[in-house]
Amino acid sequence: MIGKKIYNLAKTLFPINRSITGDGVRETLRILKKVNPSLKIKNIDSGTKIFNWTVPQEWNVKAAWIKDYKNNTIIDFKKNNLHLMSYSEPIDKILSLKELKKNLYCMSSRPSAIPYVTSYYKLKWGFCLSKNQLDKLKNGNYKVKIDSSFKKGSLTYGEILIPGKSKKEIFLSTYICHPSLANNELSGPCVAIYLSNWIKSLKNRKYSYRIIFIPETIGSIAYLSKNYKEMKKNIIAGFNLTCLGDNRTYSFLPSRREDTLSDDVAKHVLKWTHRDYKSYKWIDRGSDERQYCSPGIDLPVATIMRSKYGEYPEYHSSDDNLKKLVTAEGLDGGYKIIEKAILLIENNYYPVANYLCEPKLSNFNLYPTDQTNDQSDYPDLTGLKLINFLSYCDGKKSLLEIAEKCEEPAWALYDISKILLKNKLIKIKDVKIK
Repeated sequence: MIGKKIYNLAKTLFPINRSITGDGVRETLRILKKVNPSLKIKNIDSGTKIFNWTVPQEWNVKAAWIKDYKNNTIIDFKKNNLHLMSYSEPIDKILSLKELKKNLYCMSSRPSAIPYVTSYYKLKWGFCLSKNQLDKLKNGNYKVKIDSSFKKGSLTYGEILIPGKSKKEIFLSTYICHPSLANNELSGPCVAIYLSNWIKSLKNRKYSYRIIFIPETIGSIAYLSKNYKEMKKNIIAGFNLTCLGDNRTYSFLPSRREDTLSDDVAKHVLKWTHRDYKSYKWIDRGSDERQYCSPGIDLPVATIMRSKYGEYPEYHSSDDNLKKLVTAEGLDGGYKIIEKAILLIENNYYPVANYLCEPKLSNFNLYPTDQTNDQSDYPDLTGLKLINFLSYCDGKKSLLEIAEKCEEPAWALYDISKILLKNKLIKIKDVKIK
């Protein structure tokens, strides 16, 4: 089961302190590169203008803690990196509990969980703790220390480019900027890196692939600023990979247009594998699809997930972990659903019938020679299914569209199309992209 390998990789990456820049991002990418050496690690300098944004200074942290007046450690970043608000400025002070509480964050809805909090673009500091921990703090003075640094460094990201017969591309994007979050963070890059190895192994790959590992939001904006013209020209379909590791449901978030090849493929795959999937609208977006589908960029990027970000109770907290929420089975399912979507795009084409009227299929040993109703001696791939398939082969409907008309999963028609091609009953045209 591929899910076990993905899970073990997530366990390795889980403790690393990641943010939108810094050493943790580079360490994460170096580990991913061990899984697929084709991963290229690239940098964009701090201060670089990217549309109307600017690449921020690089942030790193050595230590962060709070100690009480008896020098007992109350909170320690080294025990759980979620304890420190990401991009906290350095501080070394003694504060009263009243002053300290102004910079403490907890979750009332999950009193035993540590929340995930950031302040990327406003200089401040903060610590995160459980509501239970906060309630136990006693009046008095506390020593507060954050040994963090800001410097002119870089935003680091990873890129894998896999050539195919066509320069037209399928695009996969995932993010590497959250510390110690299993579903919301690590399920995406861990699934993506193993998918990249599988894609490389595909024989007769029709399309080229662009797979990127970026910090969320600022990373997609930075990447687009360098590549969007080429991407707009070549990308025919894409998926944002996130929240692929739990055992609960499956979810679909469309592109802004809601009618792209990515949307059609995602809905078809989920319809035939998990009919109880939850469908969202574009206005429910919240990840990098916001950038890829924005006006002027308008890439065909949709999102297939398990439990959607922001919709499961453990979201952005220490409860989003590898002990209870994310499992090898969940990751296996997340991997396979994207694999199936990619295969559908690779195998999609426009079939054109080579015969006028229905061909005499018995001449090809594909139909019974008698007219009895009992066709139990004939495989499921012959007879009526072949005729139904052929009836839609007008060169105007893709394999995916024919599958919808025949009320069959597209992969159930792969063998049918191979039989028809082998017997020269159809020819094929390339897919037209919306």
